[in-house]
Amino acid sequence: MYVYNIGDMNMDSIRLKARAKINLGLDVLGKRDNGYHDVRMVMQTVGIYDRLIINKIPEDDIRIDINLKFLPVNENNLIYKAYKLMKDEYGFSGGIEVDLNKFIPIAAGMAGGSTDAASAMFAINKLFNLGLSNRELMEQGVKIGADVPYCIVRGTALAEGIGEKLTRLAPMPFCHMVVAKPPINVSTKMVYDSLDSGAITKHPDIDGIIEAINEGSVIKIAERMGNVLEDVTIPLYPVIDKIKKDMISQGAYNAMMSGSGPTVFGIFPDEQTALNCKEYLKRQGDARQVYITETFN
Repeated sequence: MYVYNIGDMNMDSIRLKARAKINLGLDVLGKRDNGYHDVRMVMQTVGIYDRLIINKIPEDDIRIDINLKFLPVNENNLIYKAYKLMKDEYGFSGGIEVDLNKFIPIAAGMAGGSTDAASAMFAINKLFNLGLSNRELMEQGVKIGADVPYCIVRGTALAEGIGEKLTRLAPMPFCHMVVAKPPINVSTKMVYDSLDSGAITKHPDIDGIIEAINEGSVIKIAERMGNVLEDVTIPLYPVIDKIKKDMISQGAYNAMMSGSGPTVFGIFPDEQTALNCKEYLKRQGDARQVYITETFN
């Protein structure tokens, strides 16, 4: 059974680390009549995380405080949606007060909002003694967003359907990564709406990525990475391609856009090479946020 990293937990309060994800492979197989796309993706949790402190309160209400004051704290926030969904579904008495410190880049293809919502659902389940399994949380989570079920499971996983059908994979071997986000925000909906799935000529080798994970070969994983959404996002924001090329020139095995972008991640042979690349990218000035991180299983 999956266990969250819990810094502190009692009957009325939980501290959580809501971790970001990257896509080692992202393929789109087609579009459904309802507008959703059928995907096949290899997902991986990384070390970057948001910090949440969630307190139980007697009022039937939700109060959210975020360190980034430009973010919404109303029904447009996925934590708010998670609370309302579970309140309507299970009718527990009381509410929550959320103190959220965001470090995952915003609108970046790293599931920052989804992982916060998943953590809120986990906390509500524990604080109000709902007794829900991870599977039941996942079935509710997909109503909030396609990435939420994965953010409940975390680790290394194959995601299919609209992203809600998850198969646990062998853990990806530990490796160092550089994550860089240019100073632009990308709408996931816009990217998928702009994608012509019938015109995709090169699909990533998802089965090959899984095979490389089973072999425990970081180099083979990196060599086989691919993301069809780059065909939409990179022409709109060529800086993404520049960052990818800069990472590779600085020693990355490979570099790729995560999700719908614009964040780029590179996989590196060692920590020092990753640190050197981070400093290089900061000097170049194309990325406002640059992090060193690692796989998290």
